Amino acid sequence: MGEDDPDHDRQGAVSGAAPSPGTPPADAQPPAWEIVLPEEGATEDLGLFLAEFLMPGDLVALSGGLGGGKTTLARALIRELADDPSLEVPSPTFTLIQPYEGRLGAIVHADLYRLRSADELVELGFDEMTEAAITLVEWPERLPPREGPVLSIDLSLRPEFGEGSRFARISGTEGMRARLDRARAVRALLARSGWDEATRTLMQGDASSRAYERLTHPDGRSAVLMISPPRADGPPVRDGKPYSAIVKLAESVHAFVAIDRGLRALGFSAPRIYGEDLDTGLLILEDLGTEPVVDAAGPRPERYAEATRLLAKLHAVELPGVLPVADGIDHVIPAYDAEALLFETELLPDWYAPALRGVTLPPEARDAFGALWAEVLEGAVPARPTWTLRDYHSPNLIWLPERDGLERIGVIDFQDAVLGHPAYDVASLLQDARVDANAEFELRLLGLYARERRARDPAFDVQGFATAYAILAAQRATKILGIFARLNLRDGKPAYLAHIPRIEGYLARNLAHPALASLRDWHLQHLPGLLGRAEPPAEPA
Repeated sequence: MGEDDPDHDRQGAVSGAAPSPGTPPADAQPPAWEIVLPEEGATEDLGLFLAEFLMPGDLVALSGGLGGGKTTLARALIRELADDPSLEVPSPTFTLIQPYEGRLGAIVHADLYRLRSADELVELGFDEMTEAAITLVEWPERLPPREGPVLSIDLSLRPEFGEGSRFARISGTEGMRARLDRARAVRALLARSGWDEATRTLMQGDASSRAYERLTHPDGRSAVLMISPPRADGPPVRDGKPYSAIVKLAESVHAFVAIDRGLRALGFSAPRIYGEDLDTGLLILEDLGTEPVVDAAGPRPERYAEATRLLAKLHAVELPGVLPVADGIDHVIPAYDAEALLFETELLPDWYAPALRGVTLPPEARDAFGALWAEVLEGAVPARPTWTLRDYHSPNLIWLPERDGLERIGVIDFQDAVLGHPAYDVASLLQDARVDANAEFELRLLGLYARERRARDPAFDVQGFATAYAILAAQRATKILGIFARLNLRDGKPAYLAHIPRIEGYLARNLAHPALASLRDWHLQHLPGLLGRAEPPAEPA
């Protein structure tokens, strides 16, 4: 297509381009992306590329004179979005509007050359038709101003670049421009890493803003494309700091790269990195497969045992707090301190209590909750902090039967790793938010962890670890109840509610530990229903 060819990919300004609806003033925009399309096939390739990042609600404004290639580009876009390379896509010059169905929903193609007035669009139901559609508009200068993401493309014939050549100038509103730039960066990374011919398949995501695609090369190899753009600071929520800074969430892909290489240096099966664009937040990773550590009945005991041994080995090692990312770039692993742990517990009174229990706690109850947690967490201060991977549980563990020993456990999610207490990740594994694990199974693996730790360090404090385990398991369950309630209420993701009863059971189980007696009393007073069915707490022998 030529978009990554330095001879064809030029930054600058082209005079005479018509402004498109929703496009900010020229002095407020970054430089447009300009590209030479030497023949019609290149225009079609551009359409295929643009289809990669368009979403329902987007407007594609196609400007330019007659013969510039607007309809050719629109046809290629529509066919790609509809997954039908032979779809008949006539020019809507006379009908004005032509609807289609695509893999993401409705597609609307409009040609406003013959539009007499904006009232005609109202009569045609244009706003209703395009509200949730991907809309392609030729002659967009005749469209009334509208809100929402706009991709503006100006096409013109440019014979000085060769017979049949066209010139495209592409810009967009802020969010759209970010998507365009990221898509270009993905294409460039795939090309220089040897994966440009791979088929890309969207993988199921998680509760974060990251996205993943499986890459399948024509020769049969596979890899995973991780799209993790730098995290923008949210509004300050306490002491001038945003939520992500308080709870120590990674701000860029640097953290993943650093921990990944650190784990691999220790002999663990984190994915190899085949290609990276650190600034944009793109990684091409080894595909560790999809073989889980669970089955329909729950945890696979032998696989969970290996995952437990992995943690015991990791926690027995003196680990650095600073790791290299690239030449001249280091990642400082943040401390999972009392501020972060306490702030996370507030998710329960903020979201879980009102949304799922119908309880609005008075200020004195909230204050007491925070004070009790501050006191309890003093029992979980690590004597020697270790890498806390933070999401060490079944969705992020892959079974690799072709490997040996602990290398059979593939670890794939650790970008939010912190320096914390070793008990946290053990609790994350053994009280999996998505998989039922009864107290007997939990106790057996806690015993395994304790024996493995003792074998490496005879002075390992089992009772101190057991207390910290109960405290941090309760903290994690408290946090997750709030997060899952928030995902449902704020983000429209109700699927996480299915796990709430399991997590309530874990929290009730942990609150039975003597170290959490004060918090148990608080729950009995303010959220008594949560403690209905508690199993005894697990402690390693």
